[in-house]
Amino acid sequence: MFSRRALEALTAAITGAFGIAILVQSLDNGIGWSSAGVESGTFPFMTGLIVVAGSLYNLARGWLRGREIVVTAVEFRRTVALFLPAVVYVALIPLLGMYVTSGLYLLATLRLQNGMSLLRSVLVAVVVSVGLYLVFEWSFQVALPHGLLGAWLER
Repeated sequence: MFSRRALEALTAAITGAFGIAILVQSLDNGIGWSSAGVESGTFPFMTGLIVVAGSLYNLARGWLRGREIVVTAVEFRRTVALFLPAVVYVALIPLLGMYVTSGLYLLATLRLQNGMSLLRSVLVAVVVSVGLYLVFEWSFQVALPHGLLGAWLER
């Protein structure tokens, strides 16, 4: 279904886009020297250059490799079944916060992908979410994102 060349090109494009984003943002912060010394965007700019150069290298190397199929349709579906819920999880964090989103992600993963009973899935999701809260908010006193839901509940 997917050739090595296509996967290498996709990966190089994604990492290259991150590298370009780093370059653009570091230019906004300023690169080079000022009267106070090295400007704050210099190191990220160099890092962005390395990421873009590595992406171009991977693109060229992947293009030169063969066209053999490395991912079949079945393997691709299994990968998407893991990747899409993770994307939804990350997208929901700003809205629902880390604790609620983590609980929902665990509930869905355990119930839908692993076939665990609803009661056990809910129990694990609640225990892990409360555990996250106790470890980070209470023990380490590090606030994880509460999201819009948390802001609304604090009113």
